[in-house]
Amino acid sequence: MAQVNLIDVRDTDAIFEGSGWDAVVVVATDITQTGLDEITLLAEHGSKVDNRVGKSATLLFAPGLAGGRLILSPVLNSQDDVEDVRVFADAARAGIKLASQIGAKRPLLLVGKDKDPRYEFGCEVAALACGQELWQALEAREAKGDSATFEAIGLLHSSELSQSLNALEAGRDLARDLCGTEPERMSAAAFTDHCLAAYQGSGLKVDVIEDRDVLERDYPLLSAVGRSSFAVARHQPRVVKLEYVGEGVVERTYFFAGKGVIYDTGGADIKVAGGMAGMSRDKGGAAAVAGLMKTLSMLKPKGIRVVSELGLVRNSIGCEAFVTDEIITSHAGVRVRIGNTDAEGRLVLADLLSHLRIKAEKAVKPELFSVATLTGHVVRCFGGYSATVENSVAKQAGVAANIAHQGQAWGEPIEQSVLRREDYAKIVDPSGAADIMSSNNAPSSVTARGHQYPAAFLLRASGLSDHGIQSAKPMCYTHIDIAGSATEGHPQYGKPTATPLVGLYQHMTNKL
Repeated sequence: MAQVNLIDVRDTDAIFEGSGWDAVVVVATDITQTGLDEITLLAEHGSKVDNRVGKSATLLFAPGLAGGRLILSPVLNSQDDVEDVRVFADAARAGIKLASQIGAKRPLLLVGKDKDPRYEFGCEVAALACGQELWQALEAREAKGDSATFEAIGLLHSSELSQSLNALEAGRDLARDLCGTEPERMSAAAFTDHCLAAYQGSGLKVDVIEDRDVLERDYPLLSAVGRSSFAVARHQPRVVKLEYVGEGVVERTYFFAGKGVIYDTGGADIKVAGGMAGMSRDKGGAAAVAGLMKTLSMLKPKGIRVVSELGLVRNSIGCEAFVTDEIITSHAGVRVRIGNTDAEGRLVLADLLSHLRIKAEKAVKPELFSVATLTGHVVRCFGGYSATVENSVAKQAGVAANIAHQGQAWGEPIEQSVLRREDYAKIVDPSGAADIMSSNNAPSSVTARGHQYPAAFLLRASGLSDHGIQSAKPMCYTHIDIAGSATEGHPQYGKPTATPLVGLYQHMTNKL
């Protein structure tokens, strides 16, 4: 269940005492231009006695208004050329945080409209930002009792937003819980069980692979990553297969591979000097895809089919651990020399993508994606932003461009990187014994093109490189590296964001 329940409210009388709401939170570029005289008068008066009004989230005593409390949270710097719709998210988070601090349980959120096209979805982004601000870690909720901060949040002037926003938030909540929970509480088995519970009655088709013989036969690279974990029952890998089919004729098909490395020790190339801290969040890709499937099951968009595979595995250390220099044949029949066991995520994804590739060969207008907290290099390049790397088929179809367009509009901006010939040169095995190398033996953060060349590996290792523009069956493929955007705040234990769930949903349902 989502921790925030949004309710559409049309009647402006809801701002007054006795309406059932207990605070009014205003988010606007100009807090005096809400269209409601009562709020304008209070804002103008408040600015005369408190210099913070109009500059930061401020509480005003408001007799006659709901709960007698008015919170004014201005949208700052909205006229700056470099700003985007996240200024509405910032203001909403500040306002709803203050509402929580003063003890409100049913705040009414009023988001002012802005004619700037950058802020077309300002209200939606502000409402979703409340969910991000109020999310509490699963372990904390279980320890203290699962009680939501608010009973509900009213969306004033809204008549049709709550259903879609609650569905997006339900998916984001699931993704945050899966990504942000510690590796024993959210082991591969527990991750699977958490998903099964969340999908109960959803209509999604769900299949779980846990048999070791089947995993080693059908997912050899993934099983190599998890080889040392098989000896510990609670750490054993899983592959979760999910499928959504919308009503009507299927016009497009989407395939998602989600990296769910439950904990990444680095394996035999062990992470040292504190480098393991936070590695329970290396499952952010699988978490985001799992959350996306939850949202799809609730909103039920027509005319699309979505197939996902989540690779859930622990990269453990031990006498059974796979090691650098091994040559392992992928599901697609490509012989892969291991260059670094800490470059394990691409191995997990390659086998998932190979299975999805086979399904895509008979699908209507297929688009394939991998979503993963894959490299430190993407963080070095872009900080807290996701990055896409697409093949020529996807580039020609404008896939990453549309994701970037939707992400920018919905507060999930994304950077577009380009796949180049040098990226394929990096995966050549110098010995000639294997078809390709998985990686070099240096950290990605100090490797030139460290987040781009893994896409070349994924294309080759999964067999997708045989489906280029000149092939009989061209396939769009886009890799999304979310290592920098999967969490916010603290570098190891920051709050999960569920990125890029919203942008991907909008990409599938709103084509340019």
